[in-house]
Amino acid sequence: MSFEGELERIKSEIIANLPPEIIVKKIEFEGPEIAVYSENDDVEAVENSTVLKDLAKTMRKRVVFRWNVDKRKDPAETEDYIRNLVNKDAEIEEILFDHTRGEVIIESGKPGLVIGKKGINLKEIRTNTYWQPKTIRTPPLPSRTIQLIRGMLTKERQTQKDILLQIGKRIHRPALFNNLNIRLTALGGFREVGRSCILMQTRDSSVLLDVGLNVGNPNDKFPYFEVPEFSLRDLDAVIISHSHLDHCGLVPFLYKYGYRGPVYCTLPTRNLATMLQLDFIQICEKEGSPLPYSKRDVKTTVLHTIPLSWGKVTDIAPDIKLTLHNSGHILGSSMVHLHFGKGDYNFVYTGDFKFQKTRLLEKAAVKFPRVESLLIEATYGGPQDRIASRQESEKEFKQILNSTLKRGGKVLIPVLAVGRAQELLIVLEEYIEKGFIDKVPIFIDGLISEATAIHTANPDFLSSDLREKILHQGKNPFLSDYFETVSAQEERLDIIQGGPCIILATSGMLIGGPSVQYLKALAEDAKSALVFVSYQVSGTLGNRIQRGFKEFNYVDPKGRTQLVKINLKVFTLEGFSGHSSRSQISQFLRRIQPRPKTILVNHGEASKCVSLSTMIHKKLRKQTKSPLNLETVLLK
Repeated sequence: MSFEGELERIKSEIIANLPPEIIVKKIEFEGPEIAVYSENDDVEAVENSTVLKDLAKTMRKRVVFRWNVDKRKDPAETEDYIRNLVNKDAEIEEILFDHTRGEVIIESGKPGLVIGKKGINLKEIRTNTYWQPKTIRTPPLPSRTIQLIRGMLTKERQTQKDILLQIGKRIHRPALFNNLNIRLTALGGFREVGRSCILMQTRDSSVLLDVGLNVGNPNDKFPYFEVPEFSLRDLDAVIISHSHLDHCGLVPFLYKYGYRGPVYCTLPTRNLATMLQLDFIQICEKEGSPLPYSKRDVKTTVLHTIPLSWGKVTDIAPDIKLTLHNSGHILGSSMVHLHFGKGDYNFVYTGDFKFQKTRLLEKAAVKFPRVESLLIEATYGGPQDRIASRQESEKEFKQILNSTLKRGGKVLIPVLAVGRAQELLIVLEEYIEKGFIDKVPIFIDGLISEATAIHTANPDFLSSDLREKILHQGKNPFLSDYFETVSAQEERLDIIQGGPCIILATSGMLIGGPSVQYLKALAEDAKSALVFVSYQVSGTLGNRIQRGFKEFNYVDPKGRTQLVKINLKVFTLEGFSGHSSRSQISQFLRRIQPRPKTILVNHGEASKCVSLSTMIHKKLRKQTKSPLNLETVLLK
């Protein structure tokens, strides 16, 4: 069947299965969704109908209902109507309109009052405005990144609509081949940590899982895009597991060179990735490094990004469906489940995952509809990676803090802006609140404050305990008075010259940013301490210090190099890591449902990948493999 013929067949099937009372104006393929636009005046008839749900189930496609544009009330009139309808105690902050989806987004301090008893207010809004209302809670901390993205999407709404229509046509094109062959090609992040990039191919489709850069080795910064198997023109989709740069840092690079397909990830991942990509551009400009992409390319990426919720099955190609699941690594991080063909084959990519509940996040998911093969990380997969428990690490952390502060020193904790920073903010707030450590200033420097603001805007992705505290108990640890945000160089000098304190600063691997400035100032102070809580990639300054180096070269803003000796005490607390330990990986593999037949290993030093692969084969009796970069594995 031809391309246009397949689209018409889908439309005809939808119309044939709709009841006569639903008047269809048009049907459009908007990205992965098939949107049915109606002229109905009777909202009740549409809302009470289960036909669309039944249709979506029968067709195994996501079918959504929208009122036609000419039915919707003018946005200004709609906003006035909503503000007059809803109780002023709801604290409505902003009302936004998503013209593409026909949604009116109501941001308020008390969403429950916007919704009304048994949803009466939402029903009234739909009936009288023909806009679909959606409520969100006003975040307690404003985010520049979220405001930037909202403004961009509002300004470019027609561009985004055109993008979705093009993507929708490509997704719903007819499959050309009946026989399903599935290949995995390792473009980066295999037997190494960094530049994660996996190419998944069938005879009909081509998808990339993650497009990261190597933060520790500038000579091997890029994935192997030059392989003959990879073609931007044939690429159907990019799926991002989470927002750390070694997994998402080069997505805009694809758009720079002509890719115009979709990016799929969770909403927090989109926002955090945008923040980190823009910051990466600034760092390159400051250091005089070549820019792999521009701010315009980041904007293009945002316009092509389709945020997904966990557990939502989504068509991304004629023969591939995608479902994201919680991976427990950082805010919005996901395991990627790919369903090939008509139930023929299922593949899960864990990405970076944590199989343990933390103060910040729930532990990784283990239940999937089907799993034939699994690709799992090995960051701490070596036999020597017997990481201390969280309880042991916290006990040691308290001892380090107390001993350092009592002798008049400062505690420098280099952290990634996303993940460990927020976990430690919660921990430190609790320590001071309960009197476990002295009440000293806790300084937050770098991107941490902006990343934390994005966390507060996404409470649904936080752990149940933290969500309960924030939403129902009015206790938000991120708003603690114990934290002081640093925003200027003069403030850093005051901190360095001041008394005992705790400093959380980016970057977490000491490859730039304020953490390196603090280290240079404190390195020779034997009273102070440097505490690593994140994985240190080989080739970074953090990794060298962790391995015992006692000096390093510091390059000042004017390009002058200075040799700095390290006298401060150095500690590593791996129990705070967002990666699973070897024992947690084993627990995950024993509990995953259903059990995969084949397990592939990536994202770890070469020896760790091989060791973990061997251990899984021996103990779990599974077919395993630790591929090399550039290697292709035939899954089916």
